[in-house]
Amino acid sequence: METLKKKDNKNKGGRPKKLTKRLKTLSVKSTFFEAKQIEIKAKSVGLTLSGYLRELGLNAIIKVRVKTLPKDVLLICATLNHIAANLNQLARKRNSFDELSVLDRTRLQQLCADLQQLVKDIKIYLQ
Repeated sequence: METLKKKDNKNKGGRPKKLTKRLKTLSVKSTFFEAKQIEIKAKSVGLTLSGYLRELGLNAIIKVRVKTLPKDVLLICATLNHIAANLNQLARKRNSFDELSVLDRTRLQQLCADLQQLVKDIKIYLQ
């Protein structure tokens, strides 16, 4: 029995097993020249290409650029959405062959006025 245990514990040689294997492959698209630049940078710091990209991905700090729209543009978008919802309601009513009431006609005239004012505001904003 002892001889069997000794055979199991015997070092067979070769590369030692890693505790955590890297099994996931990521691919990166780049131009020929971008790839060459990355390879040169990896070689200059003494890392493999995978090690270099892994280090950059895990440890590099990249400033996040948040795109925000000006308040005026957001207000214009909100107004357009409101007008679109009202026009949709009026169109649905009209398409069901219902006649527009006095209130609906007034709303429609107000929406037209709002649209005309919005067009003027956009022109002023863009100048």
